[in-house]
Amino acid sequence: MGSHERDHDADRLPVVIGVTPVLADRMRLAELLDGYGPVGLVLVSTIEEARRLLGGGTVSHHNGAANGSGDRVTQLAGLAVDSDRLRVSRNGHQVGLTPLEHDLLLCLGAEPRQTWTHAALHEAVWNTRHAGGQADIHSVVKRLRRKLARLGAPVSIDAIRGIGFRLTDAPAPAPS
Repeated sequence: MGSHERDHDADRLPVVIGVTPVLADRMRLAELLDGYGPVGLVLVSTIEEARRLLGGGTVSHHNGAANGSGDRVTQLAGLAVDSDRLRVSRNGHQVGLTPLEHDLLLCLGAEPRQTWTHAALHEAVWNTRHAGGQADIHSVVKRLRRKLARLGAPVSIDAIRGIGFRLTDAPAPAPS
């Protein structure tokens, strides 16, 4: 390899791509890589999102056994939240979750009955500063409430007027 090729390689920035639907895992990866010098860090919630960023197509998933050794399932008030497959289940029934619905459910479930302000939810789930708008949170809450109700979940998401949201033990109302 000539000196020109070596110089060109030395200028390349190493890139780490982290793929996990769990916001806390993405934040932990960023913390772990902090201080390792110049590195490009891309944190995404799905393989499809990573492929889009890299200019690729779709990816097919291998669906292993429901209780495979690599599964990350969080038990939350009678619900099983599968972080690898972005699903929540109860009594053999399951519904799919978007990455934001997943992160919001785990965030609210981390401290049940704690009221999360809109600003705190923006930081914890969206990883952004709260800019005053609440429509994005309300939209995700609305979809998540419907999904929890379809499962007959033993919890619901309560709005605390002017403040934010909390997860409570009250069952989600039946869908109409």
